Amino acid sequence: MSESTAPAAGSPDRSPDGSPGGGPAGSPLAPSLSSSPGTSPSRRLRIARACTFTAFALNGFVMGMWIVHIPAIEHQVGITHAVLGWLLLFLGGGAFVGMQVCGPLADRFGSRAIVLAGGALCSAMVVLPGLANSPWTLAAALLALGFGNGCLDVSMNTQAVQVERGYGRPVMSAFHAVFSVGGVIASLIGARTISWDWSPSATLAAVAVTGVLITFALVPGMLPPERSSPATNPSRTGAPTKRRTPSQVWALGILALLLMLCEGVANDWSVLHLKDVLDAPAATAALAYGGFATAMTVGRFLTDRAVGRFGRVFIVRYGAGLAALGLAAAALSPWVPLALLGWTLFGIGLSGCIPQFFTAAGNVDPESSGANVSRVAGLGYIGMLAGPAIIGPLTHLVPLNLAFFLPVAFCAAAAFSAGILRPAHRKSTAEEPARAEA
Repeated sequence: MSESTAPAAGSPDRSPDGSPGGGPAGSPLAPSLSSSPGTSPSRRLRIARACTFTAFALNGFVMGMWIVHIPAIEHQVGITHAVLGWLLLFLGGGAFVGMQVCGPLADRFGSRAIVLAGGALCSAMVVLPGLANSPWTLAAALLALGFGNGCLDVSMNTQAVQVERGYGRPVMSAFHAVFSVGGVIASLIGARTISWDWSPSATLAAVAVTGVLITFALVPGMLPPERSSPATNPSRTGAPTKRRTPSQVWALGILALLLMLCEGVANDWSVLHLKDVLDAPAATAALAYGGFATAMTVGRFLTDRAVGRFGRVFIVRYGAGLAALGLAAAALSPWVPLALLGWTLFGIGLSGCIPQFFTAAGNVDPESSGANVSRVAGLGYIGMLAGPAIIGPLTHLVPLNLAFFLPVAFCAAAAFSAGILRPAHRKSTAEEPARAEA
């Protein structure tokens, strides 16, 4: 039985990938897991979706708790902002390695098992930065935390692809929205514990214990590995095989890199833009990032319905186009209100794009979902780290607002390249092995 996508009103023959007809090629499911159009998802799928939501929220919460304690840990270790900037590369490097290691492991053992390992590791390792007392121990702590974060990131996204495949309709963007909600919860709880004069080590230890317990509680509700025949997936028989990453996955990864670079620019430069270029008060300047982040979160909660109606290609093409227009308006605006509107439109445009790359990569070859998602996630993470680093040197050549036209160009390139989200080919259902719930 091949996956079919529930038709939305007004587009009866359009699948979420933006092409006519059914769902992504090569994504068959057993009847026990997939939902036919017009039917409600099974109880098993609803539980798996709730557990995957929890994993995304947990990841956002754990990493958010580290972020709110960065100033205190910086003071505790006795380092400058410049040294901290270099040390944060260990966090990014660890995450990249974790993604590349755990993606193939998710294909071999199932994403559920790797979510267990990644969730427990990410939660447990968050206590280490709070215990650091030198730059070297902080570097080691960030490397370990980054590895756990990367492992959890790629495995929960692979599980999300499997859940979405079972639902037969778009649900991926809401998972990414819940990640942001986890970060908001962390900022509120972190602010409270800091006001109570809790030490970073005590707070992060409590986060670690809580995170590990939540991980062990949620993983049993996730979907087990999709069974396939030994002929189609020798790695499940104990003989691992080396699969070549399809060119479409690399193309999706490049687009993810470009747009996550743009997201990184907003995270680190939006407030400085209003403060330094438009001379806005500090409190007003902070609204630039607030508008962007709020638009990203709300937009992702709304994106799944739009994907079901218009398709993934439409969302990326017009979303990236709107992001380009929004950032250009912010960069050229001499007025603070228009700049704030521009940053908000930038967030709305970007909000639905990144989740589509994860889904498309996971469905290029369902037998290698984990490895393919890890490639896209890894390249996207490089973009997120590179954005601030690229804009900084550019400001030595041009004003900050003009430097923003580099990410504007990247958004435009993504808009013009959105067709890459269409499946490269479709297999006959007669050639596709049936999968059943383990």
